Amino acid sequence: MSSESPLTPTQNVVLDTAKLPPAGASSVWDRVSKWVSENKALVYTIAGVAVVVTSAGVVYYLSDSSKPSTPPVQKKSKNQKRKEKKKAEEEKKTKTASVQEEFVVEKKADAPEELPEVDEATVGQLDEETRKAYAAKLKAAGNKAYGEKDYPKAIDLYGKAILCKPDPVFYSNRAACYNVQSNWEKVVEDTSAALAMDSEYVKALNRRAIAYENLGKFSDALLDFTASCIIDAFSNDVSRNSLERLLKKVAEQKSQAILEARKKKLPSATFVSNYLQSFRPKPLPEGLEESAELTEDSGKALLRKGLIAMAQKTGEGYEEAAASFEKALEVGDLGDFEALALNMRATFTYLGGNAQGALEDLNKSVELQPSLAQSYIKRASLHLELGNKDAAADDFELAINNDKEDPDIYYHRAQLHFILGEFAEAAKDYQKSIDLDRSFIFSHIQLGVTQYKMGSVASAMATFRRSVKNFEEVPDVYNYYGELLLDQQNYSEAIEKFDKAVEMEKASKPMGINVLPLINKALALFQWKHDFQEAENLCQKALIIDPECDIAVGTMAQLLLQQGKVSQALKYFERAAELARTEGEIINAISYAEATRTQLEVQEKYPQLAARLNAMGGSMGPGAPPM
Repeated sequence: MSSESPLTPTQNVVLDTAKLPPAGASSVWDRVSKWVSENKALVYTIAGVAVVVTSAGVVYYLSDSSKPSTPPVQKKSKNQKRKEKKKAEEEKKTKTASVQEEFVVEKKADAPEELPEVDEATVGQLDEETRKAYAAKLKAAGNKAYGEKDYPKAIDLYGKAILCKPDPVFYSNRAACYNVQSNWEKVVEDTSAALAMDSEYVKALNRRAIAYENLGKFSDALLDFTASCIIDAFSNDVSRNSLERLLKKVAEQKSQAILEARKKKLPSATFVSNYLQSFRPKPLPEGLEESAELTEDSGKALLRKGLIAMAQKTGEGYEEAAASFEKALEVGDLGDFEALALNMRATFTYLGGNAQGALEDLNKSVELQPSLAQSYIKRASLHLELGNKDAAADDFELAINNDKEDPDIYYHRAQLHFILGEFAEAAKDYQKSIDLDRSFIFSHIQLGVTQYKMGSVASAMATFRRSVKNFEEVPDVYNYYGELLLDQQNYSEAIEKFDKAVEMEKASKPMGINVLPLINKALALFQWKHDFQEAENLCQKALIIDPECDIAVGTMAQLLLQQGKVSQALKYFERAAELARTEGEIINAISYAEATRTQLEVQEKYPQLAARLNAMGGSMGPGAPPM
């Protein structure tokens, strides 16, 4: 399903309301996560990261700053709680013992033996058995010094033990001393020596990863943490949490660089269209209509120019509209239309990813014209994206107080309820929107989707059948009807609906096409027949029509990754980061890209781990637990 899919579960309240149908239920990265869990992938949930092993043996990570929705937690009895507490304490003791196992000091009743004196000159004179015995004594003494926090002494003793008998544990123990001293270069040197002797020495991998992280070598650290997680079959909490933390740190760093270098621009025409059509179309206001005599370069004329360009529903038209609204406010002399101009500039500022700038314009707009309900609606959407659902609810109340008969208010308030999972309230508002204006197709579509989410499948399908009958010339109704059919695995009928939507889009928009039906058809063919080639062809076709469509890019990355084409998938994840609209979306895209890049390095550097992952995928089967 597309990222505008009404069937993708909401993962947090800070979602982009521009992506609910037709303005979308979740971001493309929410859809990626759901898609992975449904398509022959093993998923290990790691806090905010899901580690995935596909049927092709490919490992990658689904990092999301949001938390997935979870079923209600059943209350536990006091006896269960006591048992769980006891189990947790035992596990903690086991982990503590495991961490300290390299530094165990054997206690003896007798006085400690005198330690052997060795150096590079004398060690060669000793036989093998003597060197082994000396190494054991020196290691034990080093452990004792470590326990007493005499790290310089421990370093010296481990060094002498290594002279007698090079051993990965000795190197790793000495690295632990250097770690306490924050001597990161030495940590890397010793852990690398340990790993040269034992490439699957988890403690050495983790210690080197920490050192790399402190040296700012994040890619190297990611590689070591990844290898550590694979060796432990993702069972080590410390390694998993470290991997998640580092992946997030890398993504946040790179996202800042992208944002600083990025020029102001709009997202894909598909995205902009889906947002704008979530509001009922309105004629040009009186005084801005074509017959009105306006000076060509006046603020009012520029405002009219922007509104006309916006109605073209093309990428070029949207760019022209954004520039015209900006210029109109610079020129001024807008009179009663200043609030509308601010509203429109805020719209395109928001679409460009600048939520704070859009909020400032909308605040001014509602001050100038409190009766302009659309400004309250858009401000509510912004509040919701910024995580302030109470402020969003307040804005809807203000909008209703100013114009209780505006159906757009109820439609968008229903979107808020939908995102928060309040489906009964959402259904009421969608119905209220329909009662006030039955001609708006998306109120009908979203009512059907909400009924479906509530488990009323028969009611949902009846709503869509009525919608097809009443809006038979609107392609969107076929696209979203197809999504519901696809969710029910009714593949042939779903594809029929997607094909109908594509043909209607072509006929109604010769200059462009909404690519969502093409992408949905691609996913339907993949799920139904595992026809990777045709699915890729359809995504490529979508990208020819709309080269900046993040949904098409993300879907291509998924399809390639599912086939084990990791290097190709990486290019699409990197492209997704370039196209992402908000900082959160950029971070998610970079997380995928970095995890995919690390996966390539693991395959190259640790071929035995790639084989192990393949076996892991084969032994546990395709039934992935939900994320």
